[in-house]
Amino acid sequence: MTTSRLSAFWPFFLLLTGFLTLTIGSVRAQGPGGVQGRVTINSGQPAIGASVVVTGTGAGASTDANGNFEIGNVAPGTHTLTVRLVGHTTQERRVTVPSGLPITQNFTLTENSEELNEVTVQGDRANKFVRRSSEYVAKMPLRNLENPQVYATVGKELLTEQLVFTADDATRNVPGLQKMWDATGRGGDGGGFYSSRGFILSSQLRNGVAGNVTSDIDAINLEKLEVIKGPSGTLFGSALTSYGGLMNRVTKKPLDTFGGEVTVAGGSYAFHRVSADVNLVDANAPADQPKTLAFRLNTAYTYEDSYQTRGYTGFNKNLAVAPSLQWRPNDRLTVNVDAEIYKGSGTGKQMFFFYYPSAALGFDRADKAPLDYRQSYTGPGLVQDSRSTNLFGQVQYRISSVFTSTTYLTSSHSFSNGNGPYFYLLPDAVATGFSTLPAQSNFLARADQSTQNSRRQLFEVQQLFNGDFQLGRLRNRVVLGLDYLRVDSDVHFLGGDIDVVPLANAIPGFNYRNGFNGPAVAARYAAQAPGNYIVNTKSNTYSAFASDVLNLTEQLSVLAAVRLDHIDNKGGLYYSPVEAYTQTVVSPKFGVVFQPVKDRVALFANYQNSFTNLGVYLTTDGNTQIARPERANQWEGGVKLDAAGGRLSATVSYYDIYVKDRLRNVGYDAARAFRSIDVQDANQRSKGVDVSIVANPVRGFNVVAGFGYNDSKFETPDETVNGRRPNTASSPILANAWLSYRQPAGALQGLGLGFGGNYANENRVQNTTTNVFTLPSYTVLNASIFYDQPKYRLSAKVDNLTDKQYWTGYTTMNPQKLRSIVGSVVYKF
Repeated sequence: MTTSRLSAFWPFFLLLTGFLTLTIGSVRAQGPGGVQGRVTINSGQPAIGASVVVTGTGAGASTDANGNFEIGNVAPGTHTLTVRLVGHTTQERRVTVPSGLPITQNFTLTENSEELNEVTVQGDRANKFVRRSSEYVAKMPLRNLENPQVYATVGKELLTEQLVFTADDATRNVPGLQKMWDATGRGGDGGGFYSSRGFILSSQLRNGVAGNVTSDIDAINLEKLEVIKGPSGTLFGSALTSYGGLMNRVTKKPLDTFGGEVTVAGGSYAFHRVSADVNLVDANAPADQPKTLAFRLNTAYTYEDSYQTRGYTGFNKNLAVAPSLQWRPNDRLTVNVDAEIYKGSGTGKQMFFFYYPSAALGFDRADKAPLDYRQSYTGPGLVQDSRSTNLFGQVQYRISSVFTSTTYLTSSHSFSNGNGPYFYLLPDAVATGFSTLPAQSNFLARADQSTQNSRRQLFEVQQLFNGDFQLGRLRNRVVLGLDYLRVDSDVHFLGGDIDVVPLANAIPGFNYRNGFNGPAVAARYAAQAPGNYIVNTKSNTYSAFASDVLNLTEQLSVLAAVRLDHIDNKGGLYYSPVEAYTQTVVSPKFGVVFQPVKDRVALFANYQNSFTNLGVYLTTDGNTQIARPERANQWEGGVKLDAAGGRLSATVSYYDIYVKDRLRNVGYDAARAFRSIDVQDANQRSKGVDVSIVANPVRGFNVVAGFGYNDSKFETPDETVNGRRPNTASSPILANAWLSYRQPAGALQGLGLGFGGNYANENRVQNTTTNVFTLPSYTVLNASIFYDQPKYRLSAKVDNLTDKQYWTGYTTMNPQKLRSIVGSVVYKF
């Protein structure tokens, strides 16, 4: 963005922000009042899930993860506040609420020894893996039963029990989500890729705003992982989301007490890891009061060799450092400043491409390929260094009892430098045409795509105004937002084909380490300059959005939202020159929720929209024009449950997504560096079922399970793919389950076992009328055992319990890790 464009934008931003602030501020002295505050227990920890009720009015709230609560729309006058938390003494307090102004009331609860038996029972029966609300999914605090959108949450309790060390592995607990491609660490696009509802997505969001990580994402700083389903462009834009949804990482926040834990873990394939989570507070602050200043540090170092132990064994080592600082000078203002710094080095995981028709290979399934599953087809020295850095700031100010202002600033950077090995399978006829090797059953072409000081930067400023107020008898929960997102890519790829080697009937004495290693690739580039591919583009997106959840009755609510995006794409290079363009897009969203049984059963339906700006394309008559925005529209309906006293949480839904105005390639223009010639007449339909269950059927026993079915088809004049499932849509049927038991009492209290796994049916990663290549179905089982005590925790896990050979793929076939065993010791303080 030029200085002149910035100078034109910021006055508008500041003027609109000031206008909204003054407008909201003028409302605060009118109408009902409110009560806000914080509840802690006598140890200083926040009281999570405590009930705060204005007795006799029906108004109330539950405390959040930091112990905070807020009750709006309280009639002026004297009331009694009642605070309850199982296992602690109930507190009541008389308070006077003025007109239009909030009052602050803080509580500290003490344990009730007479209820200790009840606490044990209730605690062990608790549905400990369920999260009933989110402040990010709707960009406002909203309970799952009130939200017409479907989402899944994986909390730190489940991650701890499964000994999950990366956010990528956490996704195994998300219904209908399948990993397609492991993270490569490349600057710009190196993060892991997943499929949801037939579309590809990646982890681009952190605490609701930009926070891309291009390597494996360490879970040391992960409070919970939210996977939001369906097109979500209305609230989150299109640059960081997909039509299948989005992944949002919610990070850990500073606490009000000193404490933490140190973990040491080790296991198969030379795996070793050291991590720490330390929370520091002002030692001079009163023990029973919220701390003005708190600091938390999460950090981890991890090393692991490849499971491919024949030939050269690759490696990956990663360092994660995540400091966070919270400053609360008063009850109205909270400032959070934190960072995520990831640094990695290692060799790439093996992925096999199909650059030639798979029908010519002589096999059409991954389990029939003449590849050796345990063989490394690379040599030493092909190493890439990568970094991802996210800097994050949040300023939250409570304007009144009914309005809150939140300002986010985030800066996200990725960097990589080094080799990127990749492979593609060659038919005999192709390989022997330029190889002196004798004919074999198949060949493997080995190539390098290095990145050279490649960088991608995102900068985002987002301003939210949240309100919760009455208009007449109708409750409104609103969010008004302004957003600016800048994406600056400066990625330099270089490389080329290195050699061709046989797979079956290998020549005696042949060593795969030779010919494809660091020195050999360097010598190849010295003798012949590598090919260069540049991605150097810049874009700015200016957005405004609004959303309102309106309660027509206590049991019926409707949601309406709209977003306006203005995209200013500066163009640049994307392998070849691309033209600049500007485009404005409107994205609406609607939803309805009816609770026939209040707070237990919710029937919901939604319409959701998203879009992709396709830019300038070359038409069949040789001209260029700006493409219409590609659009995805979803209709969905279903039911959500929070039944059996909270022991059963479930969601069942049916969705139908229709994508229209996709570009379809019809040729290439040789005179313009073989630029693609396109026609904008392709569509895609994706429909299916999502099922999610989180339950606590009996004392100490918990279940997490999910099921996803997706039917995706192209609708296009290209008869080679028309009516066929896209090769990026993943397996049509996915299922996940985790069964957990923890001994609730007695000598073995704290001892627990977990068992579960994932199923995926066949996945066609090549799917045309002439070429079909299939990844077989698979069932991968995992297990864990743990002994959790107040001062320590001992854990062990086995991933891929049956040593299953299986493949995932994003138009590729990628072998996955074999059985691994890891043990862990945690010291708590």
